[in-house]
Amino acid sequence: MSIPMEVDPSQIPVEAIPFEHGLANFAQRLKAKAQAKIVAIGSSTTSGHRDVKPYPERLKKLLHDQYRDVTIEVVNKGINGQEAPAELERFDRDVFAEKPDLVIWQVGTNTVWQPPDHIPPPPTLEATLDAIREGLARLVAYPRADVIMMDLQYVPAVLTPAKIGKATIMVREIGKAAQVAGVNVFRRFAFMKALHEVEKISFDRMVNPEDDDRLHDSDWVTGRISWALKQAIVGGIKKAQLGV
Repeated sequence: MSIPMEVDPSQIPVEAIPFEHGLANFAQRLKAKAQAKIVAIGSSTTSGHRDVKPYPERLKKLLHDQYRDVTIEVVNKGINGQEAPAELERFDRDVFAEKPDLVIWQVGTNTVWQPPDHIPPPPTLEATLDAIREGLARLVAYPRADVIMMDLQYVPAVLTPAKIGKATIMVREIGKAAQVAGVNVFRRFAFMKALHEVEKISFDRMVNPEDDDRLHDSDWVTGRISWALKQAIVGGIKKAQLGV
């Protein structure tokens, strides 16, 4: 099956690329009206940057509004600056010990963006992709949780001539690893690219104005991303309910 990399350019407002797989475990918890738990693991996109409320907190409210008869907990396990190898080391404590029904793993940005003299230095592209593959194997082997990968943000910091090649490779390889593992990808890079190119949203609106690195998402675009992720999750739940 081919990996969709772009959104429908005729579709305004832009929406996220739908998930390929149903969220069977999460859908079953909702059907049983039992408490459902999401663990979000990643870096600053997950943990939050400055005064921008991160997506996990927003997602919790959006899902609560969608499924009012179920208690949905969203546990934020983001740590600023981390990348897949360090996050993988935390899986036992920060993912599996929480007994989640859905795991959202946000990866890839820091390997592309962080300079070699960053403290600590960023992992290589190969080390990051190896950790992603190992992490996905461990997540898929965990029987009770669905998995969503979240790829890079589409922002100037990763679009410079020195970074764009690596960013493109990272987005592509995250998609390939997820396809092999049979899990979903929330294609944030493609979604934000479409916001910029189709809806003509400026980078000044998409990037946190307090971030001189031009890396971190603004409050506005974080809201759009959270809504798009919620819609993709709802679609994945419906897929599972229909058995497709």
